[in-house]
This record gives sequence, structure tokens and C-alpha cells, in this order.
Amino acid sequence: MEESPFKGKTGLRRLLNASRYSAEGLGAAFRHEDAFRQEVIAAIVLIPLAIWLGNTGIERSLMAFAVLLVLIVELLNSAIEATVDRISLENHRLAKRAKDIGSAAVMLTLLNLGLVWGLILVQRI
Repeated sequence: MEESPFKGKTGLRRLLNASRYSAEGLGAAFRHEDAFRQEVIAAIVLIPLAIWLGNTGIERSLMAFAVLLVLIVELLNSAIEATVDRISLENHRLAKRAKDIGSAAVMLTLLNLGLVWGLILVQRI
């Protein structure tokens, strides 16, 4: 199998290409993925709230990281879904499994978000 012609770039060119591809990926996710848009809006609210509510740098960073982790996993889930749909739009048990597992990963990160925030905030009660 032939390798991508974009492989093999090094140094500054590689960094510039990677940055551009990452920005394009974020833009595509924001344009095409409703869940990602909703989570970005939540992050815009929750990250400043984490900085305000956290008493220590560790609390603030844990709360903010839990929010960012949801975005990261949502991006990976969206990539899985797009790849599966690119291969075939027909219903197939393996396609369903891949999409369901990606969705489960997002759900676990949302539960993690609630757990981290809950454990940090409940200690103040």
C-alpha cells in the first residue's frame, strides 16, 4: 500500500501542516457535529466556572481537564462515526458496535466530568 504523500514532512513545515489540519478538524467538527457544538458551548461556560470555583490549582486544573476531556473524546467519536459512514451507510452489526462503543466513551467522560466536579464541589458543603 502506498503511503500518503503528506508523510515525511519534517520541521517547521510539518508543524504548520499539523496545525492547519487540526484547525480544519475543529472547524469541521463544529460545523457538522451538533453534540460537539453543544459541548463547546458548555466548555465556554464551565472552564471559567472551574477557575472561579476551584480553591487550588489542582482543583481548577482537574475541573477544566474533565471538561476538555469530553471535547477530546467527542472528536474521536465523531471521527469513528465519519469513518464508519465513509465505508458504508448500510446497517451492519460491526458498524453499530463501533458507533455504540464511541458513544459509550463519550458517556463515560460525561460521567467522569460529573464525578470530578461533584467530588470537588461537595467538599464545600
